[in-house]
Amino acid sequence: MNTLKGLFSAALLALLINTPLSVAAAELNPPQQVIQDTSDLLYCVVQSDKEKLNDREYIFQLVQDVVEPRVDLNKISRLVLGKYWRKASDLQKTQFQKEFKHLLINTYATAFNEFEDWTVKFLPMSFDPEKKRVVVKTEMILASRPPIAINYRMAKNKVGEWKAYDVIIEGISMVTNYKGSFAKSIKKKGGLNNVIQQLADKNARSQAKAKEASLEIVNKSS
Repeated sequence: MNTLKGLFSAALLALLINTPLSVAAAELNPPQQVIQDTSDLLYCVVQSDKEKLNDREYIFQLVQDVVEPRVDLNKISRLVLGKYWRKASDLQKTQFQKEFKHLLINTYATAFNEFEDWTVKFLPMSFDPEKKRVVVKTEMILASRPPIAINYRMAKNKVGEWKAYDVIIEGISMVTNYKGSFAKSIKKKGGLNNVIQQLADKNARSQAKAKEASLEIVNKSS
């Protein structure tokens, strides 16, 4: 848990796992309620299907059904690619979103299996119902270190739904982190197509390793 990637994994999962609140449920504002509702739903699923958390296909479906409707993947993709998104073709945008989604799912899968012992609480925040963007402030409480400040950037779309589009850990933005990483890769690899292929290859390797791990578990239990 001493790497930024590990903290992002934990933070992404913390968005979804049951969270003890510092305020009463009735006092939650709409964006906080989105996080709590997602937490409650996923928590029930995870608790009833713990043995499936090594199955990437199961995790993919779980994220697609529970997480994706509450996270603005289109906005995240636009932000992490920045100027390269504006220059990309429709096909490149579709391919990038597909592979980036798989990358995030691999992050969720890692978090499900590596980060279990923490609690999260909402911190007081001001909320103006007229505004379309807000930062939901939380703290991750761990036994081994001081509380970690984790904020979630959320935006209200045209139909009035609040969705998360960034995670900020101790002042470090997940979107900014990915944006810098992708910008360097695009320059180094010679274009967006090569980066998309690199992502696809990385995701394929992760999926293959996950399948091997699942087979080992099945063989040990048989």
